[in-house]
Amino acid sequence: MPAHILENAATLDPATFTDWGTVSKPIGEPISKQSGLIFFQNDDKTSEMGLWQCTPGTWRCEVSKDEFFYVLDGNAVYTEDDGTVTEISAGMTCAFPAGWKGDCTVVQTIRKGYMVREWP
Repeated sequence: MPAHILENAATLDPATFTDWGTVSKPIGEPISKQSGLIFFQNDDKTSEMGLWQCTPGTWRCEVSKDEFFYVLDGNAVYTEDDGTVTEISAGMTCAFPAGWKGDCTVVQTIRKGYMVREWP
């Protein structure tokens, strides 16, 4: 399996990303559009690494796998069901555990390098 090394993932041309469609549970307008590049995905799809980009909008977010990511560009606000608000922006490293539930609002198109993993 090859290693993936990018000189500057924050400035990659979005045209090189695969269109992943709109978010699955949008809340109001605008409806966020997603795109990305998958660098690795194991056979049973329990582990994945890549780049993800998303345009502004708000949607219901229910994290099904542990996720670790580094924000390359943009900013967003995550509001957990208990009311806890987490603001993320370029340069931040973040982790969300499987089972996290709340709303996500992308304020400025966000791009992140990520890894998700489901544990047995």
